[in-house]
Amino acid sequence: MSDTTLTETSTRAHGVGLTDAAAQKVKSLLEQEGRDDLRLRVAVQPGGCSGLIYQLYFDERYLDGDETVDFDGVEVIVDNMSIPYLDGASIDFKDTISEQGFTIDNPNAQGSCACGDSFH
Repeated sequence: MSDTTLTETSTRAHGVGLTDAAAQKVKSLLEQEGRDDLRLRVAVQPGGCSGLIYQLYFDERYLDGDETVDFDGVEVIVDNMSIPYLDGASIDFKDTISEQGFTIDNPNAQGSCACGDSFH
C-alpha cells in the first residue's frame, strides 16, 4: 500500500502536491542514479487523444518562469504555462499488483481518455 498523505510542505508556489509515497520513490530513483542535481518536472503539453498530456521527468535545468517547491528534499518544478492546468493536482506513486507507477490526480481535468495519459 502506498502512503497517500501529502507532505506538510506548502504547495502555494505552483499548487502541485506530492504524496509521501511519491517523494520516497523519487528519492530512491535519484539515489539509484547517483544524482543529487535533478528535480522532478511536471508539465502539460498539447497532444494525446484528449488534447493535453502530462509530462513527468527528471530535469537538471531551471527555466525562466519555473516555480519550485521542495517536498522533504524532493524539488518539484512546474513551468508557468502549466500551472493553471495543474493547480491543485496531486502526484502519487502506486505499487500494487494491478498498478505500478506515478499517477496524477488533477481536479482541473474535465475528462480523460481510456489510456489515462491524456486529458482536457
